[in-house]
Amino acid sequence: MRHRVGSGVIALFFRFETNAMSELMFYERVVALNDKTHAKLKVRPTTSFAYAAKTNSVPLLASEFFDAAREYPIVFARGESGPVPAVLLGLREAENLYVGGDGKWDARYVPAFVRRYPFVPGKGPQGEMLVCIDEASSSFDSKEGAALFADGKPTPQLDHAMKFLAEFHQGVAATEALARRLQELGLMRQADSVAQLTDGSQFRLNGLSVVDEVKLRALDRDAVQELFANGSLAVVYAHLMSLGNLGFLVDRLSRRGTAGKAAGGR
Repeated sequence: MRHRVGSGVIALFFRFETNAMSELMFYERVVALNDKTHAKLKVRPTTSFAYAAKTNSVPLLASEFFDAAREYPIVFARGESGPVPAVLLGLREAENLYVGGDGKWDARYVPAFVRRYPFVPGKGPQGEMLVCIDEASSSFDSKEGAALFADGKPTPQLDHAMKFLAEFHQGVAATEALARRLQELGLMRQADSVAQLTDGSQFRLNGLSVVDEVKLRALDRDAVQELFANGSLAVVYAHLMSLGNLGFLVDRLSRRGTAGKAAGGR
């Protein structure tokens, strides 16, 4: 995939359609990366996930299901063009149970949607994808870190970020196709449920969908063969297995609530 580097905005050459995967959940001041305006800009490795501490779910790529299923409940949320896979990170609004007070992420796998920060794709006037950044991110500096440009051209550091965004975008297209096909096959069902904590308090989860395993087993042979041949069937079962992690999420919230009460009592 080619990218344009020259005077002005950095652009990747493919179409970019706005959808739930491109929501700027934790970005504060997004601007298109420019080789003149940002000629001296440098980036430091992200050491804190505090920017995602108030996000209770993020979109997930189909290619991530196997890794994410070991850590999080994977569900489907409503998107502009159909179901959007997402991982649940919390049970209350504006609370990520995987980010502690020290900014560390308490899980082995961090979703790509989170890892791409402080870079993010944006849409140009001709529909092209632009490389954008969150100027408010503490990862950027003009004195310390790895340079993004050298003699007006992207450095290996920026090339790496651009490649990640390109791969992420390609993954979005594949993920949307999978979700649409599951919907076309009539496999989605509402998954409203109630989560109960050890102290008796309850949280209702609304507006989420999951694959209906009964309907999945009832698919005709051709449909099953299609899902098996293109790898979708394995992805679906990873999703179904991940739903067992909802109990672990409830446990996390219970522990956080207990810790909060203990701290408040001192």
